[in-house]
Amino acid sequence: MTNFFQRKQQEFGVNLNKIQRKAVERTEGPLLLLACPGSGKTTTMIMRIGYLIEEKGADPARIKAITFSRASAKDMAERFKKFFPDLPPVDFSTIHSLAFRIVREYFAGSPYLMIEGSANKGMNKRQLLKEMYQTEMDEPITEDQLEELMSFISFVKNKMLPKEKWRKLKGPFEGAPEILRTYEAFKENYDTRLVDFDDMLTLANEALERNGKLLVKYQGEWDYILTDESQDTSLVQHAIVEKLTARHRNLCVVADDDQSIYTWRAAEPAYLLQFKTVYPDAYIMKMERNYRSAGMIVDTANRFIKANKKRHDKNMFTEREAGEPIVIRRFSSEEGQLQYLLKELKKADHYGDTAILYRNNSSSTLLMSELNRLGIPFYMKDADNRFFSHWIVEDMLNFMRFSLKPERADIYSKIAAKTNAYWNAGQLKAMNRVKPGARHGLDEITRSVTMKDYQLKIVEQQKKWFDSMRDMKPSKAIKTIRKELGYDQMLTSRAEKFGMRLNYLTGILSTLEQIAAPLPTMTDFAKRLKELEEATQDAKHEKTDDMLTLSTFHSAKGLEFERVYMIDLNQGVIPAEEDTENPDLLEEARRLYYVGMTRAKTHLELLGFDGESQFTAEVRELAERKEAPAARRRETAAAAVPAAVPAGVKIPRNPNAIRDAEMLKEGTHIRHRVFGPGEITERTADRIWVQFGKQLKEFSIEICLSHKLLEKAE
Repeated sequence: MTNFFQRKQQEFGVNLNKIQRKAVERTEGPLLLLACPGSGKTTTMIMRIGYLIEEKGADPARIKAITFSRASAKDMAERFKKFFPDLPPVDFSTIHSLAFRIVREYFAGSPYLMIEGSANKGMNKRQLLKEMYQTEMDEPITEDQLEELMSFISFVKNKMLPKEKWRKLKGPFEGAPEILRTYEAFKENYDTRLVDFDDMLTLANEALERNGKLLVKYQGEWDYILTDESQDTSLVQHAIVEKLTARHRNLCVVADDDQSIYTWRAAEPAYLLQFKTVYPDAYIMKMERNYRSAGMIVDTANRFIKANKKRHDKNMFTEREAGEPIVIRRFSSEEGQLQYLLKELKKADHYGDTAILYRNNSSSTLLMSELNRLGIPFYMKDADNRFFSHWIVEDMLNFMRFSLKPERADIYSKIAAKTNAYWNAGQLKAMNRVKPGARHGLDEITRSVTMKDYQLKIVEQQKKWFDSMRDMKPSKAIKTIRKELGYDQMLTSRAEKFGMRLNYLTGILSTLEQIAAPLPTMTDFAKRLKELEEATQDAKHEKTDDMLTLSTFHSAKGLEFERVYMIDLNQGVIPAEEDTENPDLLEEARRLYYVGMTRAKTHLELLGFDGESQFTAEVRELAERKEAPAARRRETAAAAVPAAVPAGVKIPRNPNAIRDAEMLKEGTHIRHRVFGPGEITERTADRIWVQFGKQLKEFSIEICLSHKLLEKAE
């Protein structure tokens, strides 16, 4: 008589390894299953559910599987039906879907109104926050600021931070904590209780905490609970699961702390390190065999992630061949990187198994423009149209529109505050009343608005620049706007005032310049932006087998491709400047880089320009150790991987790096790998403050030394 595993191997060719079988068979009590990339976690979870039903006699209706997304829930339900076609369905759902059920019962008889998603009618969360920002800050909110504000509110509630601490929180910009308090008070005191997606979680947790009858009901509904992608679960989500499993404690948590990349959304990877504290009788298993990637990729990624300290120790391995060496390339410019990518893609006979991955969506715009021009089909996993509606893009178009239609004083009024004329609030209000006329718009404004002598001179100069722009190519026009009309100066000032990332803002302008470069007129430039916006919208459609995939590292998690190109691997991008100043952020940035590496099956390229990412330097350093062969069994010691560095490309090593903390004293002149020369102005036991020109930066001494970021300067 065949056993469960033999039957499934005969029926579907599913052959579990020893650890996977143990994870399937250990059905009682709490289990933490740490699953490395490509280790077959979904198959193992599906087999575990089937085993519970067929071998342990569990009722399918009393098994609950909680997934990270609706797409994951759908995928798992389909796989379960494929493996076990004769069994009744099992409840696969997201934690939000479960919370919604609980809250509906909690509010039974009391009216409430959803203000997010398709259910909202009239009242809208985004509009509410826009109005509250306008009231608090006395100016309209940008789309970027709105996204930051919504993320901040979500973070606070998912972290279960008490309201009495909200006032002292550091928000993404000044005034954000006050808007949060206003928003929450408004929702709770409105005629009908207003509820957003984050409230679903906090209210569900509150319901299980305060309503004993409801708690007993839901605790008794399931005998077995499984949670997937638990490294991305927030504190309030963990709290809900803890309450639901308190009676039977039959909980299987599937996670990989090395792939926790959503702490900015309040994910709690530290919870996995404390799992035995929450569940003292828990059993911890590690699925370390990678079935996805070639040996060189697996071994390099495994040793790369070990630089992180706050993690369960795992040793990912594979029994696949070593395969191709990892390719590491550094270019002198973004244009060089782009041309190399296009040259590589032209060699391909199909694109379906190829992905280009990057940290920020801004990396995709220029690439998408060239792919569209060349007719290469592509799919964007997380297509983001916000670039084309960004206020900087709209500003550039308005500058150009005014140069082409100088009688339109109303267009100038939209960009006046972005120029070097130092308009005050009263002048801007007066300007808004000026109607388009027969004369030049700046002449109309000069006649209608009371101005100081120095402003009259500036406006006269601006008029000359706007007139000369009329015949400029769009790329030159953008440079003129930035330099001669004071746009770059305005950006710097706004970035400091509102806590925006200046590199991100100037990056948008650089991308616009590159899109504009081949175009003859400003009208052509406006048309090209419209075409690209439509192409981005089209790229959201379902992927076909012949499409190249463009994706951020975040959205690529869970996917796999034969060939992966990781691009823009620059210091200041990954890791970002703020990552290097915070050990926890640096560990998350390394996990993000690791997720990108482990998407590749056979071919991986690490590409960058400007200052090389310290993570890429770490990968190269691993390669230079030249240890044992890459393909190995679990017991084999980790091996070094030779990385392919193209001829003629020289990567600076930094033999002069400061390695002794005692050298980092106040008054010492140093050179930072990213920020250049500076002077240490203050030092504590573990931090230093360095003055770089007008900028004062704070650094972790440990990070500076371990990553060789500093050297002594004369």
